Amino acid sequence: MFFFLKSLSRSVHHQEHQEQPDYFKLGLCKSLTVWRKSLIVSCNGFTVIDSDGNLVYRNQLRLVDSWLVYGGEVGDYCYTSEKPIFYVKKSINILQANPNVLAYVYRRSSDKKYAYMIEGSYSNRSCKVVDEKNRVVAEIRRKAAIIGGISFGLEVFLLIVQPGFDPGFAMALVLLLDQMFS
Repeated sequence: MFFFLKSLSRSVHHQEHQEQPDYFKLGLCKSLTVWRKSLIVSCNGFTVIDSDGNLVYRNQLRLVDSWLVYGGEVGDYCYTSEKPIFYVKKSINILQANPNVLAYVYRRSSDKKYAYMIEGSYSNRSCKVVDEKNRVVAEIRRKAAIIGGISFGLEVFLLIVQPGFDPGFAMALVLLLDQMFS
């Protein structure tokens, strides 16, 4: 399932996608390589490649001021809804108990308790998405070469999605983090 982001002033547009299996239903951890450049010439955006080398996601970015996540579409099936499925709020309170928190993800904008919390450092590509029970459901890590341990820098990183968490939603959170902190 792909998700779309909507804001008051700008939005993320999905340029191309292929029908994908529901990885999160297979009970396997999924590792995705995220390249913070589009394969389309002269475009900013993201390209995501799975562990088999298949292109699984590509989009172009636009600027965003506030973040609402809407259902998307896969193949012929459309999940788009009029109401947002999640609301993401950037953490900007320097007096908070946990200064490592980047953002909170709520099921509705009126909720007081978050569904997910994103913590770590997006600028260092070291983040974790944890649920309300403090279980890690997704993680962003720097990608290193298998031989020699050479780093690919900040433009290429891993998105590791735990079983039961939707990789499309995890990628939507990466897009939001990039818009918030880049």
